[in-house]
Amino acid sequence: MESNPIRKVAVIGAGAMGAQIAMICALEGYPVFLNDLEEARLEQAREELEKRMKRWIEKKRLTGRQVEEAFERLEMGTSLASVSDADLVIEAVVEKLDVKRELFKQLDELTPPHTILATNSSTIVSSKIADATNRQEKVCNLHFFNPPLVMELVEVVQGSHTSEWTAQQAFRFVEGINKTPVLLKKEISGFIANRILGKLMDEAVFLLENGYATHEEIDTVCTKALNHPIGPFSLMDLTGLDVNYFVRMQRYKESGNEADRPAKIVEEKVNKGELGRKTGKGFYQYS
Repeated sequence: MESNPIRKVAVIGAGAMGAQIAMICALEGYPVFLNDLEEARLEQAREELEKRMKRWIEKKRLTGRQVEEAFERLEMGTSLASVSDADLVIEAVVEKLDVKRELFKQLDELTPPHTILATNSSTIVSSKIADATNRQEKVCNLHFFNPPLVMELVEVVQGSHTSEWTAQQAFRFVEGINKTPVLLKKEISGFIANRILGKLMDEAVFLLENGYATHEEIDTVCTKALNHPIGPFSLMDLTGLDVNYFVRMQRYKESGNEADRPAKIVEEKVNKGELGRKTGKGFYQYS
């Protein structure tokens, strides 16, 4: 059983991250089940993926037949029971520990003993979730970056509870879907990329809140002087200010350090429902 390869994948959560992770797997030949509690979100996910794939066909990145076959491999549904034959489950739901623990408990009951259970979270390390299951050695973090269809890197994180077999299977799986894996042998919230990015975000918010520059000016400096592809405020709008808020609140709950709390300006925007691109307004206005 320990040599069982990954043949079928399930992704839980049909937001931008989950939907695109599912599509990556389907494009690379895996049968995939994409689950969400809401049928409407699954329909929206399919529409968004169809639009993106249409653009890729127009740009000749893929053929129409490749896309058609990928969608044939991609099943969507609201019943979690459909994960029962998955060899790898990737969770991409809201960044709330209690939600993830309850989900992993259900996944542990529904999947075969060999199934690897991975969380896409970059903030909640898998050791905080693993003991909700009876297979702690098969739980790990598989952190894709937004947008997953475009970004090449995936952070594979092996906690002290995660077996070497699980880490290596996850690493090989990432290689198999034509992404670049980096294996962390030790857990830390935020892993590598987001810990570095978090320092930049903190400084950007400090400069904005203290009136040194506007968010547009700060983004311009980051893109034109530092050669970043996108500025920190544009990036927060892209990933969702609610995601930033939940990530920081989770970190604050763990550390008790006031410096880890969400920035006031982010909290204000979340309270007003200004979550970025998904709502049409964040730091920027979107049509």
